[in-house]
Amino acid sequence: MASWREKLYDTKDLPKITEIPEKLQKKWGKGTMLIPSPLEVDEVMRKVPHGKLITTDIIRRVLAAKHGTIIACPLTIGIFIWIAANAAEEARREGEKNITPYWRTLKTGGFLNEKYPGGLEGHKKPLEKEGHEVAKKGEEVCGDGL
Repeated sequence: MASWREKLYDTKDLPKITEIPEKLQKKWGKGTMLIPSPLEVDEVMRKVPHGKLITTDIIRRVLAAKHGTIIACPLTIGIFIWIAANAAEEARREGEKNITPYWRTLKTGGFLNEKYPGGLEGHKKPLEKEGHEVAKKGEEVCGDGL
């Protein structure tokens, strides 16, 4: 079985631009869709600096704009975020220090990703260590509603 880093570097002949599938056209309309490579997704995740956060929908928009498409495939973006996170943890276990800060990538809506290494708690701990306040779903973080 391939390691997580081998999966990250397996381009699978990607990126590729295709027509938006019919089942997605109701939401996105007609036009083109990017199917990115795993490394492209990892590259965006790596650029998120300490103290900042990004969401999967922002990654989709960044990559779609880079390739001039209407959307980037939500399914493959999610899979490649998961691969990037596990590849980073694999690298950390092997002593690497400069890993992709995957914990700074949240799900759309700002939610923790239960598929990250260590589950929800594994996602929450490094965020709190960097100074982010993590609220339970449905709780306000700011008392003034902002």
